[in-house]
Amino acid sequence: MGKITTYGCIGEHLGHSFSKEIHAHIGPYDYAIEELAPKDVPSFLRQRRFEGINVTIPYKETVIPYLDFVDPDANAIGAVNTIVNKEGKLYGYNTDFYGMNALLHRQGISLAGKKVAVLGTGGTSETACHVAKSCGASAVVRVSRSGRKGAVSYDQLYSAHADVQIVINTTPCGMFPDIWQQPIDLERLPSVEGLLDAVYNPLQSVLVMDALSRGINATGGLYMLVSQAVRASELFFSKIYEQDLAEQVYKKVLAGKRNIVLIGMPGSGKSTVGKMLAQKLGFGFADTDELIVAGENIPIPEIFSRYGENYFRDCESEVIRMLAPSSSTVIATGGGAVLRNENREALAHNGLFVFLDRPIEDIVPTADRPLSKNREDLEKRYNERHGLYESIADVVIRGSKSVSQTVEEVEKQMSTTHRLGSEEP
Repeated sequence: MGKITTYGCIGEHLGHSFSKEIHAHIGPYDYAIEELAPKDVPSFLRQRRFEGINVTIPYKETVIPYLDFVDPDANAIGAVNTIVNKEGKLYGYNTDFYGMNALLHRQGISLAGKKVAVLGTGGTSETACHVAKSCGASAVVRVSRSGRKGAVSYDQLYSAHADVQIVINTTPCGMFPDIWQQPIDLERLPSVEGLLDAVYNPLQSVLVMDALSRGINATGGLYMLVSQAVRASELFFSKIYEQDLAEQVYKKVLAGKRNIVLIGMPGSGKSTVGKMLAQKLGFGFADTDELIVAGENIPIPEIFSRYGENYFRDCESEVIRMLAPSSSTVIATGGGAVLRNENREALAHNGLFVFLDRPIEDIVPTADRPLSKNREDLEKRYNERHGLYESIADVVIRGSKSVSQTVEEVEKQMSTTHRLGSEEP
């Protein structure tokens, strides 16, 4: 307790936090992550062993009584996420307000004249409500399980407010490590046209992916996190950064956190390319086929012969579900891994799909691949799957290149692809 001596972030559970990496890209200053139990927050603030800190769940309201000055905007919101120590006096600000506005603007989501549902009653929900009102929302409905602060229940949301047009999720539902959770059923909210999820880990939550699948303009909270961090850093050092710094930092953090998911035909070089690419990027590496073999303790052809293809696909889905929450990992998938929609969705949470489109005539069939062990089977699989690979790929690497050339091409295309699926506005 009380270890931060310069800059950092406090919260109760911070294993999911990206803040240290973000501030490392903003400037050359030390930034520490410190988890505090609720009972330790008062003494930490009284010790004042920091120059500036960010405050996250669940202490954005808790810290206010211990501050010497609260910025009028933060006071109106009722939540503080940035504290600056000025000659022993603690000054509180809310840079989440700035970050949320920046994200809405970047995503092209307008709240003017719209009915907005804000999920949650914590400090970030206070910010979201004020953002919505400042942007001219026609109505703001707060939603929670507890009913605190005048919030309606989720059942009441569906029954009395099914006409909401914008949803802002400020709950941790769907956040790492419980990434499979979703706070609301969008099927019951047919008028939703825009959705913002403050969750940033995973990069695309189940809620965001569900919204995108329905044609809703939706995004996760990474850009908001970066924007508020840039503004917090300005307050730490009493300076103004260049206008595009948030965009620059966002792209760097996204590139460093997302997974690279290699897809394509058996024999297209996914494993070999993946290992070299992971080494160059400093990423982890995972091969879904290798993990299946390790788990079953028998080769893939024997899995097929003993138990059949469906059993193998079930094993594959389990492995992919295990890998889905990871980040900064190159994942080499089996040729049929993306045939199941559940696998595509799981890999898309943090993953950029890279299709190694090697010409069929350059792929050699081998006996260890049960569904493409001869030329006829290989061509059949190619014709069945090529269109799917094309349709889900974010990056396509075409032609017969060497392993090193392929890795270079992937790196080159990744440097200009700052998105996950259809997240980019």
